[in-house]
Amino acid sequence: MKRIIISGPTASGKTEFSIQLAEHLPIEVISMDSRQIYKYMDIGTAKPDPYQLSLVKHHMIDIIEPNEYFNAFLYQKMAKEKEEEVKKAGKIPIYVGGTGLYIDALVKGFFEGVSRDENIRKELSKLNEQEPGILRKMLEEFDPEAAARIHPQDVKRTIRALEVYLKTGKRISQLQTQKANYDDFILIVLNPKREELYERINQRAEKMIEHGLIDEVKMLVEKYGKNLDAFKTIGYREIIDYLDGIYSLELALHLIKRNTRHYARRQIIYLRRFPNAIWLEPGKQALETVLKIIQKEVQSIL
Repeated sequence: MKRIIISGPTASGKTEFSIQLAEHLPIEVISMDSRQIYKYMDIGTAKPDPYQLSLVKHHMIDIIEPNEYFNAFLYQKMAKEKEEEVKKAGKIPIYVGGTGLYIDALVKGFFEGVSRDENIRKELSKLNEQEPGILRKMLEEFDPEAAARIHPQDVKRTIRALEVYLKTGKRISQLQTQKANYDDFILIVLNPKREELYERINQRAEKMIEHGLIDEVKMLVEKYGKNLDAFKTIGYREIIDYLDGIYSLELALHLIKRNTRHYARRQIIYLRRFPNAIWLEPGKQALETVLKIIQKEVQSIL
């Protein structure tokens, strides 16, 4: 059976869609969200609510503390173990989420061949503190392909790419040569009309504030401090700046909406890289299409 992946930009309705699938098929969801892995970060990551979790079992949610280290290599390993557990239980595993790096890890594998070098990492971190933005310029010069894939604010992955280059003289984009086998997975992309997507994003941001995002951030900051990679997540970083008096709440909410829209556009651009992706506008017809796809895959192994 091919691996079934349901993706799409943030707020495209992936969770709701998977719940609808569960009404017709014995599925379990393996989350592909790089922020929902963190415990206590519930509202700002739009985790499935308790009722949704009671309708269909979810894996790879709430698995680590916000101050614990995690990467795509670990995700790949753990998610595939969960996939086998679901199959052995007689259920259908469905991957659901929008984290591009996790999709790459599943369909191409993930490069971990060059060991960490703490001295190089310390020097790069020090250089970045002395001259903010210099690491990005270095990456664009040394490895333009990696720079195009890594977000400008993702210092951790920028340092990793530079570390590999400085240690081996080879670009990480060259070393990550394993190609996706498009015959091994089916990628379904939920793609609402752009105006509808942006309205969903705006409404979700407002509901996060209404449902207690500010108190959630206060609790997390009190528990862990404010200088965690996990808090670079959209929603958390803006509210932390609001609590620090940098933004008004009105401006923080505006920035959450804007930054989420920008993130959604980047996700769409990423997903267009997959030539076999099936793009569907969420709705009854999309549900019927995906149900037929999954049923066909299940019958192929019976």
